Amino acid sequence: MSTWHTTAHFIAHPPPVDWRDDLARRIGRRPRRVGLWTELAMYGARCCLDAAGEAALPAGARIRVASQRGAWGATHAGLTQLDAGLPMPFTFMQSQPALMLAEVGRCLEWWGDASFALCRDAARTLQLAKLGAARDGLLFGIVEEERHGEPPRTEWWRLVPA
Repeated sequence: MSTWHTTAHFIAHPPPVDWRDDLARRIGRRPRRVGLWTELAMYGARCCLDAAGEAALPAGARIRVASQRGAWGATHAGLTQLDAGLPMPFTFMQSQPALMLAEVGRCLEWWGDASFALCRDAARTLQLAKLGAARDGLLFGIVEEERHGEPPRTEWWRLVPA
């Protein structure tokens, strides 16, 4: 499948002031113990699916998430706590991309093929994500925390084969 159709594109760069309240309303609960980066991913994915007019991501669709730094805030906090001599900090789990993927799937009520890539070139990562994708298509996101004055970003595309 080489031709794709974008059914929705959602970008929040920066997210609106009340984005966390909006996320809780959209998924029917407040996320707990997941960290900022994961919440940004959940928010963008849910908003993109809503924009596509889909109540749920089809079972055969895949999710791909890209980032230049991943959950940097949680990673940094965990390393700082570890350096202070504390036992493995809870924030260590928040730094793991697998937790983000599980929470995004959970907020979409979806279980399937999901992966994360640290990357500098999101367009190439998207090309790779399309390879072998099934008829149910792809939900592709780029999620970045705030960095050097650049605001947080969550950008998602819902793509289906044309």
